[in-house]
Amino acid sequence: MPKTISKDFPLSEITLRRYEKPYNMSRREMIRKICLSLGLLQPGDSRDIVVDVLHVLLNASKDKIYMNSEDIKKQATDLRKKSNLPLKGIASSNIRRQLKRLRELYIAEKVKNEYRITEFENVHTLFEEKIEKMYLQNIVQRVKEYTKNL
Repeated sequence: MPKTISKDFPLSEITLRRYEKPYNMSRREMIRKICLSLGLLQPGDSRDIVVDVLHVLLNASKDKIYMNSEDIKKQATDLRKKSNLPLKGIASSNIRRQLKRLRELYIAEKVKNEYRITEFENVHTLFEEKIEKMYLQNIVQRVKEYTKNL
């Protein structure tokens, strides 16, 4: 009888993709490319509510506004209607799941049941400080430990 192999669960993981340089894109398309680039959205995926959730948080961040998940859901729905996009993925549970994914990448944070872009910071700065220098560096370091011990 073959032995059962235990499943290994990563402590952290990230998907990064490289696309062409940003030229003449709408704000939504730019946010979509960021989501694709960071693995928050899969290429060809029609369920792209994470784009609208991030869009809402970025808009609120300009005025340093905290938002609860229902307000985010309402504004994300409005954005999709304005863009004539199908209202897929707008269930409250899915909005909260997308917020959790943004929090896991340190792009968004939750403060007393309300959300915001982390510290109302610029997304470029968040990418450099939280993802590139902290998150990615820790993953690369661990892979190096494994390769060194091999």
